[in-house]
Amino acid sequence: MQSEWVGIDVGKSGLEANRHGSTEVLHFGNDLAGHRKLVTWLQGLGGVQVVVEATGGYERPVVQALWDVGIMVSVVNPMRVREFAKSQGILAKTDKIDARLIAHFGEVTRPAGTPPQTEAEVYLSACVERRRQLVIMVTTEKNRLSTCPESMRSHIEEHIVFMEAKIQALEEEAHALIQQDEEQRVLAAQVDSMPGVGPVTATTIVAELPELGKLSRQKIAALVGVAPFNKDSGKKRGKRKTKGGRAGLRRVLYMAALSASKCNSVIRGFYQSLLKRGKEKKVALVACMRKMLGILNAMVRKGESWCILPT
Repeated sequence: MQSEWVGIDVGKSGLEANRHGSTEVLHFGNDLAGHRKLVTWLQGLGGVQVVVEATGGYERPVVQALWDVGIMVSVVNPMRVREFAKSQGILAKTDKIDARLIAHFGEVTRPAGTPPQTEAEVYLSACVERRRQLVIMVTTEKNRLSTCPESMRSHIEEHIVFMEAKIQALEEEAHALIQQDEEQRVLAAQVDSMPGVGPVTATTIVAELPELGKLSRQKIAALVGVAPFNKDSGKKRGKRKTKGGRAGLRRVLYMAALSASKCNSVIRGFYQSLLKRGKEKKVALVACMRKMLGILNAMVRKGESWCILPT
């Protein structure tokens, strides 16, 4: 007997839940009391699978609460649900409509379960994300130095020094967290062994790409957002473009590809061959990102480091 799908639209303070096939949408609070009531309702339905959209963190408590009682939950990219809505001709958007839509999306696509992160994994991801935010702020402050009044220069410079110290502290904390977990420590060492990949890139991959080594290279590339999609119609061959994916990870990997195109013999040769074929530099670097991910994926799957691979 197949499980029924329940869609939950997650908000900061509330949850709207719909069982596929029913027009009724129930409201629950997005708090401990609301989670208990939601669990009771779901358990009363029998075998169900729940699907929610990733909402930047608001979904984590309810996802954890459902997994704790054995209810499978799939956390999906909101863009996929929105594109699904367009395919169904649904343009309106309310919490109740979204709940029904998410339930329908689950029934049609049947996404795999998304087990919740451990507290250590959540904290590691938070360290990586906070470091990324601070790097952006430091860049903004440095840009201000060229136009700021002289009277403000020392104030901005002090702020830059303060944030750079925080960035360093976060990098050290993330590194320490990884060293405490044997699986993450081994993964980070494998990734860091590739010439062009540094500790920051390795830490980011450990925190934000746990699927590495567990999926095909094509799926890994699509997850990160470096897989080119065809745009063909009849005899017309449109320009391939990348879309979606994990933007923060992609930014870090781009810098790694830039470094690898100079110091990694395999990636450098690949990069130069693309340029000789007339590819634009940015297009060639995205292709290098994709190739690096493919190599890393194979390395992790085989339990190897770069030094074992032919260069």
